[in-house]
Amino acid sequence: MKTKLTDLLHDIGISKVKLAKFLGVSRQMIYNYLELDDLNKWPKDKKILLLNLFGVKKPEELDDIKLDTDYITEVELKLNSLCSNKIDECGRVGNDFLSGVSIKNQELFIGIMDLVKEYLEDDGEEGRNIVNYFYHYLQAINNTKELKYILAYVAKETGFEKPMEFVFEEDEQFIFESVMFSAMVLYRSGKASKSKLAESHRRFVNQIEQKIEDKLSRTMELNNIRTQALKELGYTEITNDNAAEVFDKISEIESRKTAFKKLGD
Repeated sequence: MKTKLTDLLHDIGISKVKLAKFLGVSRQMIYNYLELDDLNKWPKDKKILLLNLFGVKKPEELDDIKLDTDYITEVELKLNSLCSNKIDECGRVGNDFLSGVSIKNQELFIGIMDLVKEYLEDDGEEGRNIVNYFYHYLQAINNTKELKYILAYVAKETGFEKPMEFVFEEDEQFIFESVMFSAMVLYRSGKASKSKLAESHRRFVNQIEQKIEDKLSRTMELNNIRTQALKELGYTEITNDNAAEVFDKISEIESRKTAFKKLGD
């Protein structure tokens, strides 16, 4: 029972933090409950709440649950019902940080923060690495459209979204998902050995190193332009008073350099 319940929580995407709030107990208490080998050992009121959440009457019926998009959506709606009227009724937002954000989007934001908090509270290196990479992912997502398609693929592959739903550019997303599926089939088949892919990974590393080098070169170039702009204007640093003037001079210098480069070409 313990394993089945843990698997259900994982597959549906229910964090310990969110389940604790739904049941009205502490996060530590949830860990204590999940350590029990029989749901009947839970406090009766908490057991009933949990069974109602999953739409069953007896603990044994958890084994018969068939996960699909509709079922997962139904469970999520029940979880979110506590916050359907006011977010701060759940004791999670008591300031103006999310002022102007719709209730629906506040719930999405808080759900993400709950998961992030859970990873960080474990105080393990892996949890921190996951959150750190997720942070970089969000930083890069607007610069690389394929990152959006990766999000869509993962959401569909894990059963949280419908497979024929395309919220981004449909044709490109369709092609990308097909390629990703083929790659994942190869990866999971065990035929994609490290030795066979060593050359491909070498090209990947070279590409990344080139991007880093280009980024450093661009940073140095911008610093040089900034220094030149300050020098031409007779300043030693950027201040609130001269910022607009300095930025205009930086744009002017960049335009000159671009024009000279075109002449050279």
